[in-house]
Amino acid sequence: MIENKKVGIGNQGKKIRSDIYIEIELTSSGGINLDLTSKVDIMFGKSNRALISDILSFYNIENANLLIIDKGALPLVIAARMEAAIHKLIDSDKEYLLPIIEANKSITKKNQMRFSRLYLPGNTPSMMLNAGIHNPNGIILDLEDAVAHDKKYEARFMVRNALRGINFYGAERMVRINQIPLGLQDLDFIIAHNVNLILVPKCESADQIKQVNSRIDELRTKHGIKEQIWLMPIIESALGVVKAYEIATAADNISSIAIGLEDYTADIGTLRTEGGDESFFARSSVVNACRAAGIQPIDSVFSDVSDMEALARNVRKSKSLGFDGMGCIHPRQIDVIHKNFAPEEKEITKAQKIYIAFMEAKKKGLGVISLGTKMIDAPVVKRAENTLNTAIDLGIISKDWMEKV
Repeated sequence: MIENKKVGIGNQGKKIRSDIYIEIELTSSGGINLDLTSKVDIMFGKSNRALISDILSFYNIENANLLIIDKGALPLVIAARMEAAIHKLIDSDKEYLLPIIEANKSITKKNQMRFSRLYLPGNTPSMMLNAGIHNPNGIILDLEDAVAHDKKYEARFMVRNALRGINFYGAERMVRINQIPLGLQDLDFIIAHNVNLILVPKCESADQIKQVNSRIDELRTKHGIKEQIWLMPIIESALGVVKAYEIATAADNISSIAIGLEDYTADIGTLRTEGGDESFFARSSVVNACRAAGIQPIDSVFSDVSDMEALARNVRKSKSLGFDGMGCIHPRQIDVIHKNFAPEEKEITKAQKIYIAFMEAKKKGLGVISLGTKMIDAPVVKRAENTLNTAIDLGIISKDWMEKV
């Protein structure tokens, strides 16, 4: 225990909302002195004080001075900030965990739809609270680039509590950890708390994946976790592109690989353009590596959040290159991404014809399938099935479409 040392955790300022700033000083006597300023004190002051008192008691803290500025923080945010501050002051392995909500116990599949994944800063709770209502396929709580270096420690507690208590409304729960080796420490805060998928940034080798999985396996054993946790390495350098297939085949729990074009273009010494000629080789290499490994290729984010027409063009180009989805940095990008990655009417019609021909040939016991003058092989049928399943998931066609043909 460190007495007479002040630790400040959280965010404060005029524009801060749904957050809390907590300053704690441990003392040798005098009991608990709480100076709490809250914009919601009339409604939640009593319950918030009770929560703060319970956390202090949980860590056996009997003497301390606390300065707290509350900007409408939820209990899970208060608990995360309190715990981060206390762990800065005392040596303890104890975790103060609020109950996990039922909605956050869902599991995801290796090949499920990942058209969109929305990045959210891991230390900004106001951006997390209602992100799921925008219906992205995945929500990424970011511990890497979106978090300042001196805030990374406290962000881990915030992300852990968000995984347990914020409703993602069906979106896949994702976390981008820090670059290895720092990212290995992040895993202690997320593996036991129902994360579905982990993004591994700046990945350049299979060994990095093995390091991540080694720690994941230790934590799964420790906490009795049976569900698989998927990995999405992010390739962001020339070396990563060269080793794309090595990375794609490094482990069975790799569901997908993403490419990060901002860092990649910087690494090769050029600027990123809307046309994307400078990244064509890298993007094609990642797509090819993923297809060879049987996993999903995921494209980079589009950074101009104001130009929806340029975004739509980018998505169509991405789809034409073979990508299955891309990242986004603002909720307004989600609908554009979904609309332009969705199968077009002519794609669906062609897929239906191929699938019908396949089913008819199967009934007749034919080993050769043809549609008109063209022969159809297994990969073509598989692609048609994927197109139809996607169209069904998006509500474009019904599950019983064959009965209506």
